[in-house]
Amino acid sequence: MSERIASIDAMEILDSRGNPTVRVFLKLENGIEVRASVPSGASTGENEAIELRDGDAKRYAGKGVLNAVDNIKEKIAPELVGLEIYRQSKIDRIMIELDGTPNKAKLGANAILGVSMAVARAAATSAGLPLYQYLGGAGSRRIPVPCMNILNGGEHADNSVDFQEFMAVPIGAPSFHEGLRYVAETFHVLKSMLKSRKLATSVGDEGGFAPNLPSNEEAIEIIIEAIEKAGYKPGEDISVAIDSAANSISTNEVGVYNLKWSGAGTKTSEELIELSEQWINKYPIVLWEDPLSEEDWGGFKKFTERLGNKIEVVGDDIFVTNTKYIARGIKEKTANSSLIKLNQIGTVTETIEAVRMCRDAGWRYFISHRSGETEDTFLADFAVAMDGGHLKTGSASRSERIAKYNRLLEIDRELNSSAEYYWK
Repeated sequence: MSERIASIDAMEILDSRGNPTVRVFLKLENGIEVRASVPSGASTGENEAIELRDGDAKRYAGKGVLNAVDNIKEKIAPELVGLEIYRQSKIDRIMIELDGTPNKAKLGANAILGVSMAVARAAATSAGLPLYQYLGGAGSRRIPVPCMNILNGGEHADNSVDFQEFMAVPIGAPSFHEGLRYVAETFHVLKSMLKSRKLATSVGDEGGFAPNLPSNEEAIEIIIEAIEKAGYKPGEDISVAIDSAANSISTNEVGVYNLKWSGAGTKTSEELIELSEQWINKYPIVLWEDPLSEEDWGGFKKFTERLGNKIEVVGDDIFVTNTKYIARGIKEKTANSSLIKLNQIGTVTETIEAVRMCRDAGWRYFISHRSGETEDTFLADFAVAMDGGHLKTGSASRSERIAKYNRLLEIDRELNSSAEYYWK
Protein backbone atom coordinates (compact mmCIF):
# COMPACT_ATOMS: atom_id res chain seq x y z
CA MET A 1 0.00 0.00 0.00
CA SER A 2 1.11 3.56 -0.68
CA GLU A 3 2.73 5.65 2.08
CA ARG A 4 0.94 8.79 0.92
CA ILE A 5 -1.44 10.97 2.87
CA ALA A 6 -5.02 9.83 2.32
CA SER A 7 -6.86 12.29 4.57
CA ILE A 8 -6.42 14.94 7.23
CA ASP A 9 -9.14 15.88 9.69
CA ALA A 10 -9.27 17.94 12.88
CA MET A 11 -11.41 18.81 15.87
CA GLU A 12 -11.53 21.16 18.83
CA ILE A 13 -10.52 19.61 22.17
CA LEU A 14 -9.61 20.99 25.61
CA ASP A 15 -6.14 21.48 27.03
CA SER A 16 -5.09 21.08 30.67
CA ARG A 17 -6.42 24.53 31.57
CA GLY A 18 -9.82 23.75 30.08
CA ASN A 19 -9.23 25.97 27.06
CA PRO A 20 -9.76 24.85 23.46
CA THR A 21 -6.92 23.52 21.38
CA VAL A 22 -6.54 21.52 18.17
CA ARG A 23 -6.37 17.77 17.59
CA VAL A 24 -5.41 16.48 14.14
CA PHE A 25 -6.23 13.09 12.63
CA LEU A 26 -4.11 11.90 9.72
CA LYS A 27 -4.61 8.72 7.67
CA LEU A 28 -2.28 7.17 5.11
CA GLU A 29 -3.26 5.19 2.04
CA ASN A 30 -1.66 2.13 3.67
CA GLY A 31 -4.27 2.30 6.45
CA ILE A 32 -2.14 3.80 9.20
CA GLU A 33 -3.98 6.37 11.29
CA VAL A 34 -2.46 8.75 13.86
CA ARG A 35 -3.48 11.82 15.83
CA ALA A 36 -1.62 14.76 17.37
CA SER A 37 -2.74 17.37 19.90
CA VAL A 38 -1.31 20.88 20.15
CA PRO A 39 -0.24 22.55 23.44
CA SER A 40 -0.95 26.17 24.36
CA GLY A 41 1.08 28.72 26.35
CA ALA A 42 0.08 31.26 28.99
CA SER A 43 3.22 33.36 29.42
CA THR A 44 3.96 33.93 25.75
CA GLY A 45 6.65 35.93 24.00
CA GLU A 46 5.64 38.87 21.81
CA ASN A 47 7.26 37.30 18.74
CA GLU A 48 5.81 33.81 19.05
CA ALA A 49 3.94 32.25 16.15
CA ILE A 50 0.26 33.13 16.42
CA GLU A 51 -2.15 30.70 18.03
CA LEU A 52 -5.34 31.33 16.05
CA ARG A 53 -8.39 31.92 18.24
CA ASP A 54 -11.94 32.55 17.03
CA GLY A 55 -12.64 35.68 19.05
CA ASP A 56 -16.30 34.70 19.46
CA ALA A 57 -17.21 35.85 22.98
CA LYS A 58 -20.18 33.45 23.02
CA ARG A 59 -17.85 30.42 22.89
CA TYR A 60 -15.10 29.78 25.44
CA ALA A 61 -14.74 33.54 26.08
CA GLY A 62 -13.39 33.99 22.55
CA LYS A 63 -10.77 31.24 22.84
CA GLY A 64 -12.41 28.74 20.49
CA VAL A 65 -10.30 27.25 17.69
CA LEU A 66 -12.94 26.33 15.14
CA ASN A 67 -11.33 28.59 12.54
CA ALA A 68 -8.02 26.77 12.99
CA VAL A 69 -9.85 23.46 12.62
CA ASP A 70 -11.55 24.69 9.44
CA ASN A 71 -8.20 25.85 8.07
CA ILE A 72 -6.85 22.33 8.47
CA LYS A 73 -9.84 20.76 6.76
CA GLU A 74 -10.42 23.29 4.01
CA LYS A 75 -7.02 24.84 3.23
CA ILE A 76 -4.21 22.60 4.46
CA ALA A 77 -5.63 19.13 3.75
CA PRO A 78 -6.30 19.74 0.02
CA GLU A 79 -2.65 20.80 -0.43
CA LEU A 80 -1.18 17.79 1.36
CA VAL A 81 -3.37 14.82 0.46
CA GLY A 82 -1.46 12.57 -1.92
CA LEU A 83 2.02 13.61 -0.74
CA GLU A 84 4.53 11.06 0.53
CA ILE A 85 4.54 11.05 4.30
CA TYR A 86 8.33 11.00 4.64
CA ARG A 87 8.73 14.48 3.18
CA GLN A 88 8.51 16.31 6.53
CA SER A 89 10.49 19.37 5.47
CA LYS A 90 8.63 19.71 2.17
CA ILE A 91 5.24 19.35 3.85
CA ASP A 92 6.10 21.90 6.53
CA ARG A 93 7.34 24.36 3.89
CA ILE A 94 4.13 23.96 1.90
CA MET A 95 2.12 24.94 4.98
CA ILE A 96 4.41 27.88 5.77
CA GLU A 97 4.06 29.19 2.21
CA LEU A 98 0.33 28.55 2.21
CA ASP A 99 0.04 30.72 5.31
CA GLY A 100 2.26 33.41 3.85
CA THR A 101 2.72 35.48 7.02
CA PRO A 102 5.88 35.80 9.16
CA ASN A 103 4.12 34.50 12.28
CA LYS A 104 1.57 32.02 10.89
CA ALA A 105 -1.27 34.42 11.64
CA LYS A 106 -3.40 33.42 8.64
CA LEU A 107 -3.80 29.67 9.18
CA GLY A 108 -2.70 29.63 12.82
CA ALA A 109 0.41 28.02 14.31
CA ASN A 110 -1.91 25.69 16.19
CA ALA A 111 -3.36 24.42 12.90
CA ILE A 112 0.03 24.08 11.18
CA LEU A 113 1.79 22.45 14.13
CA GLY A 114 -0.95 19.88 14.65
CA VAL A 115 -0.53 18.70 11.07
CA SER A 116 3.27 18.83 11.28
CA MET A 117 3.30 16.65 14.40
CA ALA A 118 0.84 14.21 12.88
CA VAL A 119 2.99 13.90 9.74
CA ALA A 120 6.06 13.02 11.82
CA ARG A 121 4.14 10.48 13.87
CA ALA A 122 2.58 8.86 10.80
CA ALA A 123 5.96 8.62 9.08
CA ALA A 124 7.52 6.98 12.14
CA THR A 125 4.65 4.51 12.41
CA SER A 126 4.80 3.69 8.71
CA ALA A 127 8.56 3.15 8.95
CA GLY A 128 8.10 0.84 11.93
CA LEU A 129 10.24 3.06 14.17
CA PRO A 130 9.62 4.75 17.51
CA LEU A 131 9.14 8.47 17.00
CA TYR A 132 12.36 9.41 18.81
CA GLN A 133 14.39 7.16 16.52
CA TYR A 134 12.65 8.36 13.36
CA LEU A 135 13.33 12.01 14.22
CA GLY A 136 16.75 11.58 15.80
CA GLY A 137 18.30 8.64 14.00
CA ALA A 138 19.38 5.16 15.00
CA GLY A 139 21.83 6.49 17.58
CA SER A 140 19.23 8.33 19.66
CA ARG A 141 19.67 7.05 23.20
CA ARG A 142 20.16 9.97 25.60
CA ILE A 143 17.25 10.35 28.01
CA PRO A 144 16.87 13.92 29.27
CA VAL A 145 17.36 14.94 32.89
CA PRO A 146 13.85 15.83 34.17
CA CYS A 147 13.75 19.41 35.45
CA MET A 148 10.64 18.93 37.57
CA ASN A 149 8.58 21.97 38.44
CA ILE A 150 7.78 21.59 42.13
CA LEU A 151 6.91 25.15 43.13
CA ASN A 152 5.02 27.71 41.05
CA GLY A 153 4.64 31.47 41.18
CA GLY A 154 4.02 34.39 38.85
CA GLU A 155 1.36 34.00 36.19
CA HIS A 156 1.22 30.22 36.67
CA ALA A 157 -0.09 30.52 40.23
CA ASP A 158 -2.17 32.68 42.54
CA ASN A 159 0.28 33.32 45.35
CA SER A 160 2.97 35.66 46.69
CA VAL A 161 5.91 34.34 44.68
CA ASP A 162 7.13 36.44 41.73
CA PHE A 163 9.19 33.90 39.81
CA GLN A 164 7.22 31.45 37.75
CA GLU A 165 8.98 28.12 38.26
CA PHE A 166 11.32 26.51 40.75
CA MET A 167 12.53 23.14 39.49
CA ALA A 168 14.28 20.19 41.09
CA VAL A 169 16.99 18.79 38.80
CA PRO A 170 18.37 15.28 39.56
CA ILE A 171 21.84 15.85 38.11
CA GLY A 172 23.46 13.15 40.25
CA ALA A 173 21.12 10.28 39.44
CA PRO A 174 22.58 7.28 37.59
CA SER A 175 19.63 6.94 35.17
CA PHE A 176 16.43 8.60 34.06
CA HIS A 177 14.16 6.32 36.05
CA GLU A 178 16.21 6.94 39.19
CA GLY A 179 16.33 10.67 38.52
CA LEU A 180 12.57 10.77 38.14
CA ARG A 181 12.26 8.91 41.44
CA TYR A 182 14.57 11.41 43.16
CA VAL A 183 12.48 14.42 42.20
CA ALA A 184 9.09 12.72 42.61
CA GLU A 185 10.05 11.77 46.16
CA THR A 186 11.20 15.34 46.80
CA PHE A 187 7.88 16.61 45.45
CA HIS A 188 5.95 14.47 47.93
CA VAL A 189 8.20 15.46 50.83
CA LEU A 190 7.66 19.11 49.93
CA LYS A 191 3.91 18.54 50.05
CA SER A 192 4.18 17.07 53.55
CA MET A 193 6.30 20.01 54.67
CA LEU A 194 3.80 22.53 53.34
CA LYS A 195 0.92 20.73 55.05
CA SER A 196 2.78 20.63 58.36
CA ARG A 197 3.31 24.39 58.13
CA LYS A 198 -0.35 24.93 57.24
CA LEU A 199 0.60 26.25 53.80
CA ALA A 200 -1.46 25.59 50.67
CA THR A 201 -0.79 22.42 48.71
CA SER A 202 -2.88 23.50 45.75
CA VAL A 203 -0.96 23.49 42.48
CA GLY A 204 -0.35 25.89 39.60
CA ASP A 205 -0.86 25.36 35.88
CA GLU A 206 2.06 22.97 35.58
CA GLY A 207 1.50 21.03 38.78
CA GLY A 208 3.95 22.71 41.13
CA PHE A 209 2.75 23.75 44.57
CA ALA A 210 1.68 27.37 44.91
CA PRO A 211 1.95 28.40 48.57
CA ASN A 212 2.10 31.95 49.84
CA LEU A 213 5.64 32.41 51.14
CA PRO A 214 7.31 35.30 52.98
CA SER A 215 9.75 35.92 50.12
CA ASN A 216 10.98 34.62 46.78
CA GLU A 217 14.13 33.30 48.44
CA GLU A 218 12.01 31.25 50.82
CA ALA A 219 10.92 29.22 47.78
CA ILE A 220 14.49 28.07 47.23
CA GLU A 221 15.13 27.43 50.91
CA ILE A 222 12.08 25.24 51.35
CA ILE A 223 13.03 23.23 48.24
CA ILE A 224 16.56 22.71 49.60
CA GLU A 225 15.05 21.51 52.86
CA ALA A 226 12.73 19.13 50.99
CA ILE A 227 15.68 17.70 49.03
CA GLU A 228 17.51 17.00 52.29
CA LYS A 229 14.48 15.52 54.02
CA ALA A 230 13.95 13.23 51.03
CA GLY A 231 17.42 11.84 51.72
CA TYR A 232 19.37 13.58 48.96
CA LYS A 233 22.29 15.99 48.87
CA PRO A 234 21.58 19.42 47.36
CA GLY A 235 24.03 20.17 44.58
CA GLU A 236 25.19 16.57 44.29
CA ASP A 237 22.05 14.49 43.84
CA ILE A 238 19.53 17.25 43.11
CA SER A 239 20.11 20.86 42.10
CA VAL A 240 17.73 23.75 41.44
CA ALA A 241 16.61 25.53 38.26
CA ILE A 242 14.59 28.75 38.09
CA ASP A 243 12.36 30.32 35.47
CA SER A 244 11.76 33.97 36.35
CA ALA A 245 9.48 34.47 33.32
CA ALA A 246 10.59 38.09 33.68
CA ASN A 247 8.12 39.35 31.08
CA SER A 248 5.45 38.94 33.74
CA ILE A 249 7.24 41.32 36.13
CA SER A 250 8.54 43.79 33.55
CA THR A 251 7.20 47.34 33.42
CA ASN A 252 6.69 49.78 30.55
CA GLU A 253 10.27 50.92 31.11
CA VAL A 254 12.89 48.52 29.72
CA GLY A 255 15.20 47.31 32.47
CA VAL A 256 12.74 48.03 35.30
CA TYR A 257 10.80 45.26 37.04
CA ASN A 258 7.97 45.18 39.56
CA LEU A 259 8.03 42.27 42.01
CA LYS A 260 4.31 42.76 42.46
CA TRP A 261 3.21 39.42 43.84
CA SER A 262 5.66 39.34 46.76
CA GLY A 263 5.44 43.06 47.37
CA ALA A 264 9.23 43.37 47.09
CA GLY A 265 8.88 46.51 45.00
CA THR A 266 10.65 47.78 41.90
CA LYS A 267 14.03 46.44 40.79
CA THR A 268 16.36 47.42 37.96
CA SER A 269 18.10 44.91 35.73
CA GLU A 270 21.30 45.43 37.69
CA GLU A 271 19.52 44.81 40.99
CA LEU A 272 17.97 41.60 39.68
CA ILE A 273 21.37 40.45 38.42
CA GLU A 274 22.91 41.17 41.83
CA LEU A 275 20.10 39.25 43.54
CA SER A 276 20.57 36.33 41.17
CA GLU A 277 24.32 36.32 41.79
CA GLN A 278 23.75 36.16 45.54
CA TRP A 279 21.42 33.18 45.12
CA ILE A 280 23.75 31.38 42.72
CA ASN A 281 26.63 31.76 45.17
CA LYS A 282 24.46 30.57 48.05
CA TYR A 283 22.34 27.78 46.53
CA PRO A 284 22.99 24.89 44.07
CA ILE A 285 21.38 26.60 41.06
CA VAL A 286 22.40 25.13 37.70
CA LEU A 287 20.00 26.85 35.28
CA TRP A 288 18.13 30.16 35.09
CA GLU A 289 15.52 30.80 32.42
CA ASP A 290 14.34 34.25 31.39
CA PRO A 291 16.03 36.12 34.26
CA LEU A 292 15.20 39.33 32.38
CA SER A 293 12.49 40.29 29.89
CA GLU A 294 12.42 39.84 26.12
CA GLU A 295 12.97 43.58 25.57
CA ASP A 296 15.94 43.76 27.93
CA TRP A 297 18.65 42.44 25.59
CA GLY A 298 21.30 44.54 27.31
CA GLY A 299 20.38 43.27 30.76
CA PHE A 300 20.25 39.69 29.49
CA LYS A 301 23.77 40.05 28.09
CA LYS A 302 25.07 41.47 31.39
CA PHE A 303 23.49 38.58 33.27
CA THR A 304 25.25 36.10 30.96
CA GLU A 305 28.58 37.93 31.13
CA ARG A 306 28.53 37.79 34.90
CA LEU A 307 26.96 34.39 35.54
CA GLY A 308 27.07 32.39 32.30
CA ASN A 309 30.31 30.69 33.29
CA LYS A 310 28.57 29.27 36.38
CA ILE A 311 25.13 28.26 35.13
CA GLU A 312 23.06 27.70 32.01
CA VAL A 313 21.35 30.96 31.06
CA VAL A 314 18.25 30.16 29.01
CA GLY A 315 16.34 32.52 26.76
CA ASP A 316 12.66 31.75 26.22
CA ASP A 317 10.48 34.76 25.42
CA ILE A 318 13.50 36.59 24.03
CA PHE A 319 14.20 33.87 21.41
CA VAL A 320 10.79 32.13 20.96
CA THR A 321 12.40 29.11 19.23
CA ASN A 322 13.00 31.36 16.23
CA THR A 323 16.34 31.15 14.41
CA LYS A 324 16.20 34.89 13.67
CA TYR A 325 16.33 35.78 17.37
CA ILE A 326 18.57 32.87 18.37
CA ALA A 327 21.10 34.03 15.75
CA ARG A 328 21.07 37.51 17.24
CA GLY A 329 21.50 36.03 20.71
CA ILE A 330 24.49 33.99 19.58
CA LYS A 331 26.09 37.01 17.91
CA GLU A 332 25.54 39.30 20.91
CA LYS A 333 26.24 36.59 23.52
CA THR A 334 22.89 37.30 25.11
CA ALA A 335 22.59 33.84 26.71
CA ASN A 336 24.19 30.42 26.38
CA SER A 337 21.06 28.34 25.85
CA SER A 338 17.64 28.61 24.22
CA LEU A 339 14.35 27.16 25.35
CA ILE A 340 12.78 25.04 22.63
CA LYS A 341 8.99 24.91 22.30
CA LEU A 342 7.34 23.40 19.25
CA ASN A 343 4.33 25.70 19.26
CA GLN A 344 6.41 28.87 19.59
CA ILE A 345 7.57 28.44 16.00
CA GLY A 346 4.87 26.16 14.62
CA THR A 347 6.45 23.24 12.70
CA VAL A 348 8.63 20.26 13.52
CA THR A 349 11.11 21.28 10.81
CA GLU A 350 11.62 24.81 12.14
CA THR A 351 11.99 23.51 15.69
CA ILE A 352 14.73 21.14 14.57
CA GLU A 353 16.42 24.03 12.75
CA ALA A 354 16.44 26.03 16.01
CA VAL A 355 18.02 23.09 17.84
CA ARG A 356 20.65 22.70 15.11
CA MET A 357 21.57 26.39 15.30
CA CYS A 358 22.10 26.13 19.06
CA ARG A 359 24.16 22.98 18.68
CA ASP A 360 26.35 24.48 15.95
CA ALA A 361 27.07 27.51 18.14
CA GLY A 362 28.03 25.41 21.14
CA TRP A 363 24.91 26.46 23.01
CA ARG A 364 22.69 24.18 25.04
CA TYR A 365 18.97 23.93 24.32
CA PHE A 366 16.23 23.20 26.82
CA ILE A 367 13.23 21.27 25.45
CA SER A 368 9.96 22.43 27.06
CA HIS A 369 6.24 21.81 27.35
CA ARG A 370 3.62 24.57 27.68
CA SER A 371 1.37 25.49 30.58
CA GLY A 372 -1.66 24.38 28.57
CA GLU A 373 -0.85 20.76 27.70
CA THR A 374 -2.60 17.64 26.50
CA GLU A 375 -1.98 13.93 27.03
CA ASP A 376 -0.01 13.80 23.76
CA THR A 377 3.52 12.46 24.39
CA PHE A 378 5.18 13.82 21.23
CA LEU A 379 7.41 16.06 23.36
CA ALA A 380 9.02 13.13 25.20
CA ASP A 381 10.14 11.45 21.98
CA PHE A 382 11.23 14.78 20.55
CA ALA A 383 13.45 15.47 23.57
CA VAL A 384 15.24 12.14 23.15
CA ALA A 385 15.57 12.68 19.40
CA MET A 386 17.15 16.11 19.85
CA ASP A 387 19.76 14.86 22.38
CA GLY A 388 19.47 18.04 24.45
CA GLY A 389 20.08 16.35 27.77
CA HIS A 390 17.34 18.01 29.79
CA LEU A 391 13.61 18.58 29.60
CA LYS A 392 10.94 20.44 31.52
CA THR A 393 7.46 19.04 31.35
CA GLY A 394 5.89 19.95 34.67
CA SER A 395 5.38 18.33 38.01
CA ALA A 396 4.42 14.95 39.43
CA SER A 397 0.78 15.77 40.02
CA ARG A 398 -1.04 16.27 36.71
CA SER A 399 -1.72 13.53 34.23
CA GLU A 400 -0.89 15.58 31.12
CA ARG A 401 2.62 16.03 32.58
CA ILE A 402 2.92 12.46 33.91
CA ALA A 403 2.10 11.16 30.42
CA LYS A 404 5.40 12.60 29.15
CA TYR A 405 7.39 11.18 32.07
CA ASN A 406 5.79 7.78 31.58
CA ARG A 407 6.66 7.82 27.89
CA LEU A 408 10.28 8.58 28.81
CA LEU A 409 10.21 5.64 31.23
CA GLU A 410 9.07 3.46 28.33
CA ILE A 411 11.92 4.73 26.15
CA ASP A 412 14.38 4.20 29.01
CA ARG A 413 13.15 0.61 29.37
CA GLU A 414 13.31 0.03 25.62
CA LEU A 415 16.89 1.30 25.36
CA ASN A 416 17.88 -0.54 28.54
CA SER A 417 21.66 -0.63 29.02
CA SER A 418 22.29 1.50 25.91
CA ALA A 419 20.41 4.48 27.42
CA GLU A 420 22.54 7.49 28.37
CA TYR A 421 21.75 9.98 31.12
CA TYR A 422 23.91 12.91 32.18
CA TRP A 423 23.59 16.64 32.79
CA LYS A 424 26.48 18.06 30.72
